[in-house]
Amino acid sequence: MEFLLAIDQGTTGTTAALISLNDFHLTAKVNKEYPQIYPSPGLVEHNLNDIWKSVESCVKECLLKANAKASSIKAIGLTNQRETTCAFDKQGAPLANAIVWQDRRTHEHCQKLKDQKLEARIKSLTGLPLDPYFSATKMNWLLKNNDQVKQAAKSNDLCFGTIDTFLLFKLTNGKSYFTEGSNASRTLLMDLDTCQWSDELLKIFEIDRSLLPVIKDSFGEFGVTSGLRFLPDGIPITGILGDQQSALFGQAGITSGDMKCTYGTGAFLLLNTAQKKIMSQNGLLTTIAYLKDGKPAYALEGSCYIAGAAVQWFRDNLGLIAESSAIESLAYKVKNLDEMKNLLFLPFFTGLGSPYWISDGQAAFVGLTRDTDKPHLARACLDGMALSINDLIEAMREDTKLKISSLNVDGGAVQNDLLLTIQASVSEVAIVRPLTIETTAYGAALAAAVGAGLFDLDQMKSLWKEDKTFKPDTSLLSFYKNKKEQWKSIIKRLYL
Repeated sequence: MEFLLAIDQGTTGTTAALISLNDFHLTAKVNKEYPQIYPSPGLVEHNLNDIWKSVESCVKECLLKANAKASSIKAIGLTNQRETTCAFDKQGAPLANAIVWQDRRTHEHCQKLKDQKLEARIKSLTGLPLDPYFSATKMNWLLKNNDQVKQAAKSNDLCFGTIDTFLLFKLTNGKSYFTEGSNASRTLLMDLDTCQWSDELLKIFEIDRSLLPVIKDSFGEFGVTSGLRFLPDGIPITGILGDQQSALFGQAGITSGDMKCTYGTGAFLLLNTAQKKIMSQNGLLTTIAYLKDGKPAYALEGSCYIAGAAVQWFRDNLGLIAESSAIESLAYKVKNLDEMKNLLFLPFFTGLGSPYWISDGQAAFVGLTRDTDKPHLARACLDGMALSINDLIEAMREDTKLKISSLNVDGGAVQNDLLLTIQASVSEVAIVRPLTIETTAYGAALAAAVGAGLFDLDQMKSLWKEDKTFKPDTSLLSFYKNKKEQWKSIIKRLYL
């Protein structure tokens, strides 16, 4: 049997998945978490060596799990946490910890650029607001504050990139130094019209073009494996997409109007707008879904920084649950929703994304009383996730004038039936869960198949299969109508 290998390098863990070329079904997958580094409040980093080790161990274990030989892999697809910024030398050795997309250290730099009245121009070129979320100010920070990066820049031994670029460089033993449109569109350095690095933006952020990878199509040959301990030489890497675009691709979101929401570390709502570049008036992002034959398919995106990460915080920091999946049964212990009437959880650990863009916002519980107990906190956590995502859905309705009566969802958290029932009731939409919820990895594999000429885009729709649809619970509609009003009022008072 022959396989496609998907490497999904996410914010809290790495997944390797093997997809059969016979029927494009997921044959095996392995996920491993790796350490999160928090140097001080608001700062989030990853050790690139930890990431690379997690890739190696996941691929090895996945092959063992499938009882497959590495030689049976016909092509590799990569997908990755976006915006996270890497600095490494021309031998592939890390020069600094990666600065993660959640990191807020460049808040002041962004504010200075806003004070210089540059935000409108930057947004017109990139489709993005001026926020620490994106890569450009992270690169600038490393150039100005990290001695190893400074020295490497002086000696012409510095490579900048997002995670896709670092992994590609490592997989090809330094022979391939590329990125592609969906990742490049998240840096604040790419012109959305030309899909190339912008001289004007490079000047604003003080970054030399020579430090950046070449932007390629999302599908096609990026290079071949070389000099690895866990894969043979010569396997082509033929598809790369940023994680949210990969999830849209894995949901067969290849035509205008196709939409999905991924519940991962954060939550991300993407709508394919095809050749139509919609500039949001409601705090959404304009981005690239994928780049094919030099032409972009555009997307409109809403971003919540924290979704599944809130559950991880309940597990790791508060110790209220032993494993993430336990939050559902704990939340179900709340039998009387009147006990939740005034309780809200605002999961803004790393600021507010769409539609507010408040980079220095912080998380909060509001409405705690003496009888508040663990189940109430768990239910409030799920409510907070759903209310955050509802803000994205409402902004999408405003920008597109679409009714939005159903929403395809994916990601690890969508195994939580209660969360999806809450989301359906909050947003008054049908929530549709696919049979394959690992759509990020699946999308990367399909991208590799397209890039290798093994698969045609027209076949995508036939692969998607529904698992279950969650309709709004009519008994909850009044409760969540009040919750939405509370939510907006509290955000206005605390953050705006």
